Amino acid sequence: MTSPFKIASLRGGATDAIRSADLDTKTALAQETASRWFERRLSLRSPLDPALPERPGRPEKPVLVPPTAVERRSLHTIKGRIALLHAIAHIELNAVDLALDIVARYASEPVPHSFFDGWMQVAFEEAKHFRMVRDRLRSLGADYGDLPAHDGLWQAAHSTRNDLTARLAVVPLILEARGLDVTPSLQAKMRETGDLESAAVLDVIYNDEKGHVAIGAKWFRFLCAREKKDPAATFRQLVRANFRGPLKPPFNDLARAEAGLTPSFYRSLTSVSQ
Repeated sequence: MTSPFKIASLRGGATDAIRSADLDTKTALAQETASRWFERRLSLRSPLDPALPERPGRPEKPVLVPPTAVERRSLHTIKGRIALLHAIAHIELNAVDLALDIVARYASEPVPHSFFDGWMQVAFEEAKHFRMVRDRLRSLGADYGDLPAHDGLWQAAHSTRNDLTARLAVVPLILEARGLDVTPSLQAKMRETGDLESAAVLDVIYNDEKGHVAIGAKWFRFLCAREKKDPAATFRQLVRANFRGPLKPPFNDLARAEAGLTPSFYRSLTSVSQ
């Protein structure tokens, strides 16, 4: 079966996926670009690559609102579980674009090709997560776009668009690491309510996210070593400069440590001294 996508290069495919407002096309193109890159059927970049957009392509819905305007509901109701899954779908969709953006934006950086292997693996898996959560929403009689969502994730990425080390500090090592902290309790609550299907989706996401944080930590340490900087001290400095507000405990120290993120990185950045 021939692919419908014309992909000129890794950067071109990643950029086209970011630009796509059709979410089926976006996720399929992200995965197809990743597959071709893993098979070494693509060059890293081409003079024909389109320009990176200021914002990723999105359908008309969901309506984007401030984070404070996103309503919280009890997971013991079907509406509450739909609201949670909708929020997770929105996070996963942003994560697809963020992984692709790291690849496309930094395709001219002097980093090994394995850097792009790692982030395309992340993009491939985030696309899988978005589809899994969307399928689960549909099985509950809902869909992505039915509820409002907030734009905080993309704003955090946009603020670090000119500094790869800062981008790695904020996106995988704060935003993705936060998923390691909160997901286990959400899995337990889903099981408590008898929603084993949603819990199973969260299991897949949780196990993959450990790998994503590990990829972020690996390349953050690589860049710090190249510049002869202390990784933990550099992380704290970049977070203070690029991330609003304190980091919130409780932390899943074990999962974070497995991913290469030790407490020396984040403990002193919390609102409450531990």
